[in-house]
Amino acid sequence: MGALNATPDSFSDGGKYSRKSAAVRRALQMIAEGADIIDIGGESSRPGARPVPEKEELRRVIPVIEALRKKSSIPVSIDTTKAAVAEAALAAGADLINDICGFRDPAMAEVAARRKAPVVVMHMRGDPRTMQKGPRYKDVVPEVCAWLAARCAALEQRGVTKIIVDPGIGFGKTAAHNVALLAGFSRIASLGYPALLGASRKSFIGLITGAAVDDRLPGTLAANLWGVLKGASIVRVHDVAAHRQALNVLLEIKGGR
Repeated sequence: MGALNATPDSFSDGGKYSRKSAAVRRALQMIAEGADIIDIGGESSRPGARPVPEKEELRRVIPVIEALRKKSSIPVSIDTTKAAVAEAALAAGADLINDICGFRDPAMAEVAARRKAPVVVMHMRGDPRTMQKGPRYKDVVPEVCAWLAARCAALEQRGVTKIIVDPGIGFGKTAAHNVALLAGFSRIASLGYPALLGASRKSFIGLITGAAVDDRLPGTLAANLWGVLKGASIVRVHDVAAHRQALNVLLEIKGGR
């Protein structure tokens, strides 16, 4: 899954793709590099980020989805917490809803059920403004697993049947929590749903290695390859070409065992 931030303030590449032409060009580049899904977001979820008005988020993402759909049939994911944005994105040609708030808003679940859209359910405590203010868990892996299982069951009761789970690396977790979730990723993958891993360029890699955001590709590759070995079905990344090459080699080795 190639991450495309049509925002001016995302933690990694904010501002690079805030114009429609640049965003579409980047999406096509990621497709050429081997992306299977393009995840388009118009609201930054970095720690401390302020909410974006619905009208502005629509202005950022809908023209990009429409333009990309004219050039490619690749599955498109809309990264949003707003039901109206998800609805408009699906109408514009998006295929999947990626909600970092885990479908807390009943209206979002209603859109997904009515549209029969696949969804990504992510775990996060609080919201981007509050999530990193002293996150605490007694035991992060079983707690996140239990939360995801409960959310998936609730969504299924509402008619949402195509569900992907995401433990929310970096969302309301310390570096130690993130490492624990990676170490125990097989438990997340065993919940019975495809599991998504979003570790790309996250701050815990910088804390472990000292690398700046733009220098975290080696650490990101290590985290994501580990996740795939532990059952991740999808990795959400900024550096598509490097991951495609690494995954091709990893999967060839796995297939040859």
